[in-house]
Amino acid sequence: MKTLTVFTPAYNRAHTIGRTYESLCRQTSKDFEWLVVDDGSKDNTRELVENWIKEGKIDIRYVYQENQGMHGAHNTAYDYIETELNTCIDSDDFMPDDAVEKIVSFWKEHGSDKYAGIIGLDATEDGKVIGAKFPDGLQTTTLRRYYEELGGSGDKKMIYRTDVVKKYPKYPLFEGERYVGLAYLYNMIDADYELLVSNNVYVIVEYQLDGSSFGMWKQYWNNPKGWAFFRKFDMVQTKSFKRKIMDNIHYVSHSIRSKNKSFLSESPMKLLTFFCILPGVALYFVNKNKVLKNSLYGK
Repeated sequence: MKTLTVFTPAYNRAHTIGRTYESLCRQTSKDFEWLVVDDGSKDNTRELVENWIKEGKIDIRYVYQENQGMHGAHNTAYDYIETELNTCIDSDDFMPDDAVEKIVSFWKEHGSDKYAGIIGLDATEDGKVIGAKFPDGLQTTTLRRYYEELGGSGDKKMIYRTDVVKKYPKYPLFEGERYVGLAYLYNMIDADYELLVSNNVYVIVEYQLDGSSFGMWKQYWNNPKGWAFFRKFDMVQTKSFKRKIMDNIHYVSHSIRSKNKSFLSESPMKLLTFFCILPGVALYFVNKNKVLKNSLYGK
């Protein structure tokens, strides 16, 4: 069995996923398989992937599902993955030619049951690291500690042990919505495991205008139940009081949007939520105006 599964959620990305495929074909190590989770694409993604399977250059599995959003595609991927390690490479991103080799060799040298996996770097095509590199001498961390205590910045690439991922609840699905923050799972894992730190670049990213990294105001507006769920989780787990306040303000805003009149009784931090009602109402109207303004300008 291969050591690593690279999985790619794909939704109408036939125009970009070819670059992902080509980068995987160039890998200096073939100790991986590629799992494509087609999240209800209406373009020719299926035909492309089926042709690549026939080419036989790399090991590929293709799974189709009705559209559930990024987190739903992650749920499905984890159902199918059997390798020791897994990592997500989005359908608009690609891997440096030696990424798989570096992941596998780093894990074989340093990995053990003590660690959930590896946290590495994202970079742009011109070689610029997204955010900051990890501090010299930092050997292990959790995702939350890196951002909240060490002042970390920028997206990072997560490589997880598959047996660890499968221990935790799946991302919830909310009818009519397509987004729950992926950090929900990562932060649950943080509570029990640390990650090995690597300053290797494992993915080259290109943020698309229709991707989840863009248009967060629209994401908030279209997925209020998913966001309220995540805010309730995060306000309890974070150690940062500033973040607890932010989570509560957003929770109020999302609850207004989803017309949840029971939000106060459902909050795990009722007193703080109560004091955040007024700024939450203000945020709701800011969100509404942002979405309206962007729709008028076609954004």
